[in-house]
Amino acid sequence: MITLGTVATATFTQQILVLTGIAVIMTVGVYGLVAGIVKLDDGGLYLASRKGNTILASLKRKLGFGILWFAPHMMKTLSVVGTAAMFLVGGAILVHGIPALHHAIEHMGSNMSSGFMQSVTPTLLNGLFGVIAGAAALVAMLVVKKLLPVAKAS
Repeated sequence: MITLGTVATATFTQQILVLTGIAVIMTVGVYGLVAGIVKLDDGGLYLASRKGNTILASLKRKLGFGILWFAPHMMKTLSVVGTAAMFLVGGAILVHGIPALHHAIEHMGSNMSSGFMQSVTPTLLNGLFGVIAGAAALVAMLVVKKLLPVAKAS
């Protein structure tokens, strides 16, 4: 949306070229970052298994062992942060689809006394709505699972 707003006055062809270019760059960047995170422990293992008695080889091994120690902690942190982000983004998407709720949340945020609370309140309420929607979806899935007969393996 930011890119489209930036090239809003450009020709249609320029808009398509710029949006396509940004989409390709963002896709490669995001998937490249994810691939790097997924392969982080492999890189650490590779560095930790380096042979040699030089200072550089020793530094590589230490870096490798450091990466191997760090990777599980980072993955655990990313799982929590990623889950929270999913609730925040999912909640915001759902709230934007319900105009009355969207305006009510924005109104609540604008009524806060501090600037910090004005900016954080809509995000927190969107996240709360995301958690509620996720819980409702979970309950619905459990009910459907209970109601459907289990297929027997033959």
